[in-house]
Amino acid sequence: MRPFAFHHADSASQAFRLGSGTGQGQVDASVQFLAGGTTLIDLMKLDVLRPQRVVNIDALKGSLQRIELSAEGLYLGALTTMAAAADHGEILDSYPVIAQSLKLAASAQLRNMATLGGNVLQKTRCTYYRDPSWSACNKRSPGSGCAAIHGFNRNHAVLGIDDTCISQYPGDFGVALMALDAQVDLIGSRDSRRIPFARLHRPLEGQPHIENILRPGELISGFFVPAGPWARRSLYVKVRDRESYEFALVAAAVAVDLDGETVRQARIGLGGMAYRPWRAEAAEQMLMGKPLNEASAAAAATVALEGARTHGYNDYKPELARRTLARALLGAKALTLAGQVS
Repeated sequence: MRPFAFHHADSASQAFRLGSGTGQGQVDASVQFLAGGTTLIDLMKLDVLRPQRVVNIDALKGSLQRIELSAEGLYLGALTTMAAAADHGEILDSYPVIAQSLKLAASAQLRNMATLGGNVLQKTRCTYYRDPSWSACNKRSPGSGCAAIHGFNRNHAVLGIDDTCISQYPGDFGVALMALDAQVDLIGSRDSRRIPFARLHRPLEGQPHIENILRPGELISGFFVPAGPWARRSLYVKVRDRESYEFALVAAAVAVDLDGETVRQARIGLGGMAYRPWRAEAAEQMLMGKPLNEASAAAAATVALEGARTHGYNDYKPELARRTLARALLGAKALTLAGQVS
């Protein structure tokens, strides 16, 4: 680990001032915020991230660590821990896909430390990114190439990629937020703003080293998930090499609103498959007005994977994703909700 200056921010304004270095969305940012630290510290030890300044924002927990449910939706403070949200009774009942995506992530120890804001900004698990001995990594060293394209890419992305990077977004919670049309609150020295969560992570566009749209010194303060009739009939299905403490090979976050067996609305997010949290909007549109059954679920899954590009070791992924998504859709249909029998 390289030398760095360590600061404690006692207020949001102090955090903005201390964090006003290179843009937060860039992998080579000279300033990094520390909350739970479960990703940042690892990457500093590996010599992948080399910040000149680390700003501890633990003191902001009082204002950024709340969970509120209302008729309008669910609000989650950015410094709420994964464990607190995963175990919250009202979230389990009203937004189960959120709770499940958190419960199926990491280990209990990490969930007790990791924050929701940090979770959605976590870095890829690509070996070529996390090991600086590999010189060809456009995310770590822009213009150097992508070793994964011709390397061991079994768990790499097949959606949203280009020839500059095929790294996979590793998160689960972000996939559920994407499926539920969540919004994210951002605070900074200039202003506060609320944007669709779908805008937080940038598309590749040949610049994998710029991962999100955060301005210098800007912080995620919370997430808002709008209420909807599909939220309770929701499910997160995660397929991985082992049943705990493992990242997804494929995951599906689904939420459906049914009139009998007919789909009124569907929400679909895919994990483990894409460069960033992925929304399968074409598949959602295809399901609307149709009975949800094995045939329609399989057809929607086929649409969701259109345009997938594989690179050898990850050739299995599109078919595994199609089966996982169909399974998730049928699983959501089979759910029995309070006061309602499927």
